Amino acid sequence: MSNFFQDYFNIKKIIKSKQEYKRQMARVDALPEDYQYVFKKIQEHMWKFTAGAGYDMMEVHYGLIDLFEEGVAEGKTVLEVTGKDVAGFVDELLKNARTYTEDRRTKFNHDIQKKLES
Repeated sequence: MSNFFQDYFNIKKIIKSKQEYKRQMARVDALPEDYQYVFKKIQEHMWKFTAGAGYDMMEVHYGLIDLFEEGVAEGKTVLEVTGKDVAGFVDELLKNARTYTEDRRTKFNHDIQKKLES
């Protein structure tokens, strides 16, 4: 329960996170238009899976910005960075983030194990 309060009622953390988010989104705005478009589509898609307050997801987003900036610096197109299967690319990104899907899987397995072990 303490994590809940730390994530949802910690005003300092919320303000700091919003400031960081704005700085990161300024980096996105500096990317070429095709990179911006793909980033925003990925971001929109990823938020459908976020769990809790979404702080895990923010780290994934910031890493994606780094990756996209590297792609631009190397002269790559955005699809050379992500591959043509952008949904598959997102699946790989989400492997290290806490998602609702993961939470549901964990609860599902826990409920079955609890019932069968009692």
